[in-house]
Amino acid sequence: MTATASAAFDITAARPSDPEATALIRRHLAQMAAQSPEESCHAMDISGLEGPEVKFFLLRRSGRALAMGALKDLGDGARELKSMHTLVEARGSGAGRAMLEFLLDLARSEQAAAVCLETGSTDDFLPSRRLYESFGFAPCPPFADYAEDPWSVFMRLDLRAAA
Repeated sequence: MTATASAAFDITAARPSDPEATALIRRHLAQMAAQSPEESCHAMDISGLEGPEVKFFLLRRSGRALAMGALKDLGDGARELKSMHTLVEARGSGAGRAMLEFLLDLARSEQAAAVCLETGSTDDFLPSRRLYESFGFAPCPPFADYAEDPWSVFMRLDLRAAA
C-alpha cells in the first residue's frame, strides 16, 4: 500500500528488517527504554513488527525516512496503533500527524471498529497524548494483554462513532 499524505510526505508499506526501518526502530526502542522502566516498555522489536498481524509503514520526505507507524490487528475488530515514532529532527513538521491520519484511514478502510493504543504517562509523552486527543482518542481501560500500569496511558478511538 502506498499513499501520499501530503505534497511533503510519502508513506509506504515497509519491512521492519529493511535497513532504514531497522535504524528507526532502534532509535525508537532506545528512546522508550530511556523513558520507561523495562517492565513498562511495550514497544515492539523488529521481529514483533514483522508478525503477520502487523502492517508497518515508513514516512519519507525527499526520500529520507523520518517516521514510522504500524497497525496490529487485535482480532476483535479493533486495531492497535504501534511503533509511532518521528525522528527528533523532524518533530513539528507534521510527519507524526500525517502518519496518524494515514493509519486511521487504513483502519477505516479495513472496517475496523476502533483503534487502541498504549503510550507513556510521563511528561515526555505529553505531545503524543495531545496529538492522539486531537484526533478524538479518549482514555480507556487496558486492552488486549495489557494490565494497569502507572507508566501507561491507554486510549481508544471508536471509529464507528467517529464516522
